[in-house]
Order: sequence, then C-alpha cells, then structure tokens
Amino acid sequence: MAPLRSFGAGQEAEHPDYAGQYRLESCLGAGGMGVVHLATSASGLRLAIKVVHAQYAADPEFRARFRQEVSAARRVSGAFTAPVVDADPNAELPWMATLFIPGSTLAEQVKRNGAMEAAEVRRLGAGLAEALRDIHRAGVVHRDLKPSNVLLAPDGPKVIDFGISRPTDSDVRTETGKLIGSPPFMAPEQFQRPREVGPAADVFAMGAVLAHAATGRGPFDSNSPYIVAYQVVHNEPDLAGVPDDLVPLILRCLAKDPAERPLPAEVMDALRQPVPAPVSASTSASPPRIPAQRRPPGPPTDTHFAAAPRQEPEPAAPPRSRRRLRRVVTVGGVAGAVLALVAAGAFGIREWVSSEAETPSAGPAKAGLEDFRPWSTALDSSPAAREQATPPVCTSGGGALYCSAPGVPAARLDPASGRIMWSYEAEDAPEDAREDATDSGDGSAGAKTPPELSGGLLHLTSGDRLQAVDPRSGKQRWDVDISAYASVVHGVDTTLLVGERGAVRALDSATGKERWSKQIGGLGTQWIGGPAESGVFYAVTPSDAGTATEVSAVSAERGAVLWTRSAAGNLSPFAAPDGALYLLSTNADQLVDAIVRFDSGKRSARRVALPTPLDRASAAESGGVVYLSDVGGSLVAVDTRRTGKATDGNGAGGKGAELWRLETSVSRPSRPVVSGGHVYVSAPDGRLLATDARDGDPLGQTRPRLGGDTARVVAELPVPVVMDGRIFTGAPDGNVFALAAHEPADW
Repeated sequence: MAPLRSFGAGQEAEHPDYAGQYRLESCLGAGGMGVVHLATSASGLRLAIKVVHAQYAADPEFRARFRQEVSAARRVSGAFTAPVVDADPNAELPWMATLFIPGSTLAEQVKRNGAMEAAEVRRLGAGLAEALRDIHRAGVVHRDLKPSNVLLAPDGPKVIDFGISRPTDSDVRTETGKLIGSPPFMAPEQFQRPREVGPAADVFAMGAVLAHAATGRGPFDSNSPYIVAYQVVHNEPDLAGVPDDLVPLILRCLAKDPAERPLPAEVMDALRQPVPAPVSASTSASPPRIPAQRRPPGPPTDTHFAAAPRQEPEPAAPPRSRRRLRRVVTVGGVAGAVLALVAAGAFGIREWVSSEAETPSAGPAKAGLEDFRPWSTALDSSPAAREQATPPVCTSGGGALYCSAPGVPAARLDPASGRIMWSYEAEDAPEDAREDATDSGDGSAGAKTPPELSGGLLHLTSGDRLQAVDPRSGKQRWDVDISAYASVVHGVDTTLLVGERGAVRALDSATGKERWSKQIGGLGTQWIGGPAESGVFYAVTPSDAGTATEVSAVSAERGAVLWTRSAAGNLSPFAAPDGALYLLSTNADQLVDAIVRFDSGKRSARRVALPTPLDRASAAESGGVVYLSDVGGSLVAVDTRRTGKATDGNGAGGKGAELWRLETSVSRPSRPVVSGGHVYVSAPDGRLLATDARDGDPLGQTRPRLGGDTARVVAELPVPVVMDGRIFTGAPDGNVFALAAHEPADW
C-alpha cells in the first residue's frame, strides 16, 4: 500500500490499513474532519472511503452528525451523488464507503483553469438543479453546497459531502456558538434563523456556486467570514463578469427571501433554452423573470402527487364506482390517468364497502350526526395565504377544534359547522412576538405544529415565543421567550422547554411560572409526557454508539428522576398510554426495525421485531397494537402483545406478529391516527385515507385538495383529528375540512 500522508500533527498514527473489510490503498485527500482513501471492493468496485479523525471519533456529537451524514447520503439516489456502498458509524474510527467517481471538484477546476465558459456554466446549473431536485425529493437539505462539494464527473456534476445535511422533518438545531456551513455559499437564513433552513437555502448556494464558476470568485467576497456573513445578509451580490443571459436567473437564486427563490425544477426549465439577455432601458419590455414561489419548509415529495386531479364539478349522483373512475381519469389525458392510478394504489378503483358490511363494534356512534354536513373552512382567505400551500394543523379538546395556519397562530372552530369562533391573529400578540409570527422567513408561522391544550390553556408556538391563550375567548394569558431551547413538550399541567444538551426548564402550564430547571439527559434526549394520572415525563437518551437507550421517568411536579432503566437499540418514543411507553428502534441504516414496549410498572422492555424494516416510519398505538406508516406508503399493523415474554431492560423478547400490511402508494403519508376501528392518514395532495384497523382493508378516500396550483406538494403533513364521530384535517389548499368519520366509503 502506498504510504499515507499526514495532514496534521499527531494524525499519522490514526491512519488504519483497513476500514471494515476494505484495504485502504492510497489517500485521495483530506479535510478538517477526516481523510478520504481509495479502496477496492471484493467485486472490483473502486471506492472512496472517508475515515473520521480520531479526535472527532471521540466526540459524541460528531458521531451523531456522522451517522446523520451516512443516513442522508443513503436517502438520496446515486444518479446525482456518490452512492453509499457500505459504512460503519460505530467503528472505533467511523467510516463510509462511496463509489469512487473520477473527476476533479469544481473548486479544483476553477482554480486550475479559471472561470468557465457560459455554455459550461449553463450545463453545470442544469445538472446541479436536477441533483437538488433529487436530493430534496428524498427529504434532505444539503446545507453546504459549495465548489469543493461538486464533483465534475463525465456524466454530469455530482453533489457530495452530506456532513451537515438535515432531514427536512428533523428538529435538530445548530449547536449554539458554532457556525455550521461555508459563509460565502450560505443563505441569509443560515446566519439569521438556522432552525428554519429549508431546501431554498440549497438554491441560494447553487446561485453562489454558479457565480463562482462563471467568474472565478463568489458573489460575496472577503477574507473575513464575518464580513462575508454581513454581505450575504445585507448586500446585493456582485455578479460582474457573469454572462448577461445568466444574471437574472442567478439573481433569483440569490434572493434574500427564501420564498422568492426558484424551485430546482424551474431552474432546469430556465436552462433548457437560452435565457434572453436583459432588455435595455430604452425599451419598454421587462427582463425575463422566474415566477416567485412560496413553498412549505420541506421539499417536494414524489412526482405522482405533482399533477393532481383537477377539482371539476361532477354530474349529480352517478354510480359510486363510475364517479371514482372519472375522478382518476381527469388528471389529464392517458398519462395523467396512469399517474393517478399509481397514486391511488389500493385505494383507486373498487366497490368500497357493501351495504351489509359490519360496522366495527368500536366504531364512532352515529347518534347526533344525522344533521351533520361535511364542511370546509379557510382560516385565512387572503391571496397571500392561498399562496402558502401549507396545510393548517389542528388539535381538539373540550368539545372544540383548534387550528393553526400561516399568519393565524390559532383559531377556534365550531366542530359542527366549521364556523370560526375566534382567531388569534399576530396583532393580538406583543410586538416582538408578532414579528416572529409573521416573518419566520418561510411563511409558515403558526403552521408547523398544532396548538396544544395544557393546564387549561391553549399553547401555541409563534416564532421564538410560546404563548398561552384562553381557549374560550382567545385572549392571551402569558408568553415566554423560547429562542434558547430546541423543543417544547406539553404535559397535562406542565410544559417543558428542552435544550440541546440536557438543559430542561419546567413551566406551570396555567401560569407560565417556572417550576424547576435541571440538567437531565444530554445530547439527543427526547421527551414525552405520560398519562394524566402518572404525573411523569419520560426522558429517552440513546447512547453515543446508538446501541442502547436510557429511559428515565421524571416527576412533572419536582423534576426528580424517579427511576432509570436501559433498553437495547437506538430508540425514540412515540406513545405513552397507561402503564407503558412505546418506542421505535432504528438500526444502523436508519431504518425502523422494531417496536419496543417498555412496561413502566415492571420496568422491563419487550422488543417486537418488524419482518421488513421501514424507512422513516411514524407510529400510533391502540390497545397494544401499533400502526406504522413509512415514506414509501406502507401501512403496517403489529400486535406487540404477540411476542415472547418480557425481559429485563436489556432483553429483546421474541418476534412479534405483523397483523397486516397495506401498500397505499402514498409517498410520505402523515402519522397514522387510530379511532373507532379505523386507521386514518393524510396524503401530500390533501387526500384523507381510511383503512380498517382489523384487517387493513381500504375503506375510502377523499378527493385531492391542492388548491389552484397543482404543481405544489407538501412535505409536512397534518395529523387528522377525530372527535365525536367526525374527522378533521387541513389540506394544502389552506382549508380545514370535516367529514363523518364512520362513513369513509361516502367521502
């Protein structure tokens, strides 16, 4: 093996001969966090293997970040990235093997040969836009796109190094005091609001990368990263030297407001044909512009939801099967019909339920629903609100429905009619909270998490403020700054403000007064409230290696740790009914491979393995049966009671029984909701789907509700709410709608 070069004091000794089974042949390069080696697999594949420096391998936070890098790189396809072949994030020196791609980086190319020709920049832009579209569809935001992370392969550019990427549904926040990213290619929101960084930040970085390729320097240039950061946030980009026909497009990519930047698909369209040169001031024509897009904070989902059926009026009362068929075919010609059939999957065309079908014994009573008529209500009917394409999110309590939408942090709706009883507008809040609520940078204030009832008040998160309002009148009772905390967890009468490294502050939910403040858990700790009578929260902390998880019961009143036990696996909690805590187990490939039921009385764990692991699954529990949905559209029911006997905290128990599995063909469905013998999920195109909880039979679905712009899809989906025989949810058209929960065949 060729001798390996040292890239820093004390680092020669850490250079191994092998990474797993792969013999390291030579050094391809190095960065601050690790060294990349060339290797060959047993089948002859040429591999690039990244091995982490020993000093960082000892850092639990870095190990967690490296595991996330591996997960993110695996989530995206290999068409526009370097495919992951193998990895071991838990090795003494963590490593990841990707397919070796011959070619220099864009940074090396520009340094060696100078600025690119206009045609080369156009090809580069089209390739990067296509790569970002692919990455965002996989639910990943790269966050560090720069010339050194773009490989110029013979078949087009490849995006590499997902070291600081984040899933779009992740709540992980940037570590306090550390600048994460490369300042000349970071978007303004990465400096100002790192928690709200979404796919639009990658588009900004792409604009800066294209400017660098066209001129040999960035649009914001200085030897000081602090000056660069100021320029990115406040100054206009310097595009001198960029070909005139590319200036309008790059300017749009570099817009300060994320909502004004084009989508990657728009950039691809703009680069398919020459962009007209800017018109001189002597003419009356306007320069070409790409339409502004207001988007949700997440990426587009799979393409078969991008073209939804047009919501055309239908003839009165055709036979049900014919009506369903017509709704599928109106997508737009034969191609649209095929897309809609794929999207509908098992829910597409069938005779839903015979008139003799037995209603589940636990089903919602029909009493009192004779006069109920389905309704649909817009919380904010303004044109700006309709452009958001962000579904309202709702919760229920005390016989009322409470919802949140962009620009409307909370509103109370009459469940029977949909009438808005009161609306907590941004102007009702203090001045600083109002600014946070209306200017979150992505237009989604008040719409990411539903209001929560705790301590007799309605709690809502608006920007960096937690506000509590009277659920009867909508008047504010108290508010508190939560900018220093990563998450908020609500209990029956206690609210937790949770920091990144174990700092926890407990508030009385009714008054906002502090009850206690302690250090519990650490990096990666997740919290969930127990049942009302338990008076506890559960703190769940995975080990640094991700092979075991510590579970603690904490007194809501005093903050005392009542007991602590350990369970095998990398676990995250999702339900805490009477006497039990349910957790999902994630393997090294970031797939959910088991359900763990932790008996809070016996303090023992039972592990129920899934026959087939699920990708980014979410779950709900009812009577010991767990219902899971994953990003590919699988809906699975597992009976956690059908397993080997309970073990101590480190045991695994026997395999559990999968009751049924349904492939819905809905990409990225919502978390399931179980009620009255039915399982409900919502889809990115605004559909609501119902399944029989006993056998997994599809029962019905609603029409899509995308609104006027059917090219938009939604990444963050509202969880349906079931109350008094009715089901409520929000749709991308900005409406909250209600249906009879027990009659999905008639939806």
